[in-house]
Amino acid sequence: ILHRIDVGVIIDLEPARTEDPALSIAGAVQSQKLAVRAISRLQSLPGGDIKLLCNTVVESVRELTGYDRVMVYKFHEDEHGEVVAESKRPDLEPYIGLHYPATDIPQASRFLFKQNRVRMIVDCNASPVRVVQDETLTQPLCLIGSTLKAPHGCHAQYMANMGSIASLTLAVVINGSDSIRLWGLVVGHHTSARCIPFPLRYACEFLMQAFGLQLNMELQLACQMSEKRILKTQTVLCDMLLRDSPTSIVMQKPSIMDLVKCDGAALYYNGKYYALGVSPTGLQIKDIIDWLLAKHSNSTGLSTDSLADAGYPGAASLGDAVCGMAVACISSKDYLFWFRSHTGKEIKWGGAKHHPEDKDDGSRMHPRSSFKAFL
Repeated sequence: ILHRIDVGVIIDLEPARTEDPALSIAGAVQSQKLAVRAISRLQSLPGGDIKLLCNTVVESVRELTGYDRVMVYKFHEDEHGEVVAESKRPDLEPYIGLHYPATDIPQASRFLFKQNRVRMIVDCNASPVRVVQDETLTQPLCLIGSTLKAPHGCHAQYMANMGSIASLTLAVVINGSDSIRLWGLVVGHHTSARCIPFPLRYACEFLMQAFGLQLNMELQLACQMSEKRILKTQTVLCDMLLRDSPTSIVMQKPSIMDLVKCDGAALYYNGKYYALGVSPTGLQIKDIIDWLLAKHSNSTGLSTDSLADAGYPGAASLGDAVCGMAVACISSKDYLFWFRSHTGKEIKWGGAKHHPEDKDDGSRMHPRSSFKAFL
């Protein structure tokens, strides 16, 4: 297996087991046929169901590779990960729905996944071998694209703690606003050493390209549908404003609450306060306006997930009813508000809670020792 680097070509020599049908020409063709069949299955799914798309891809990858467990691992906006789909052996503990902190997959690793989109570890317990390099080379060889690159010791221990000996990691890449984005990973785990021949790995990479394209279309469709709904509501509200007074956008349907996902909304117009849903009282809204004029007088609006974090001194008096706020200034005296309540949400995190008495020497990274769920 060859790939080019700045100083030459890296050649990885993998053992070719003659009894493995995937290594024959017919076997390689069959691997591609299986991938094409899996892609056809993805493309035949009804639109608008990303969960079904993810469930189908884990079933397909498990069918192709034979791993004990295959998961779709999605990265959220804050970069923590969640297992959103899983296909596994019945006797294995489920990981579906578990969340993992962003630190479990460091930024350096995420960058490498965009460069080398298929990563196989045959046996995490195997002893690594030293790379002997020509003395005339001034820099260490770059092995980012090598299929035989040994895993970091921390990651090998992470796998062992998980009860996994072998793994296959496939990057799920989609088009971002200005560059490609790592949306998540499809990860296969096996409880014993397992080597997937190159033709099968190539077929999996082919499948991931199709999955990424399909996922990208679904995400764009969801975004377009949301924009279409908002534009339709905006048009109706503008018509109402042209026909009636500004108060119609809070007193008729649709209202400004239909523009934004919120728990409450309000209009402050000509010194009068019109509230919808969960909103502050008249006195509280006047205090918020005074704070806006004092601290944000040069802006045409403000949006915050937490009024307390934004520095509003009266946030505590609002309680859990009003936490986040978006405001648009119509004029120097008139305002549109949207409010969100404080949301308490239970999330299942993977791994044991850190005990205050647990310490390390600070000299190296330590992987998690548990993958059991906790809230």
